[in-house]
Amino acid sequence: MSTTTHGHAQDHGLSHVMSAKMLLGVWGALIVLTVVTVITATQPMFNFGAYANLVIAMVIATVKASLVCLFFMHLLYDRKFNLLIFMGSLLFVLLFVSFSMMDTAQYQPAIQSRVEAQAQ
Repeated sequence: MSTTTHGHAQDHGLSHVMSAKMLLGVWGALIVLTVVTVITATQPMFNFGAYANLVIAMVIATVKASLVCLFFMHLLYDRKFNLLIFMGSLLFVLLFVSFSMMDTAQYQPAIQSRVEAQAQ
């Protein structure tokens, strides 16, 4: 009879333990980024225009999602191919959103005039 054992933790790259200090640090960064998002969305002194505010919000959301994936979902310690797939998907999302934003710039005057007409 074979006595071979398979360590599933080693097979899947889950043979690490993150310290509570690291997890609390990432959680603190997520809280700070959430507060920054709320402040930039609600305070009039941080109004950089609709396009810039959207870009800022998307960058903050991407950073927060990356932190969650890298640390809480242990992607940082997993196989590097999985990290490559994640970074590639972020690149394609950035590409698709940027193409969409270039297209909406053509329709912005029509949207702006309709909003002004409804306000009167």
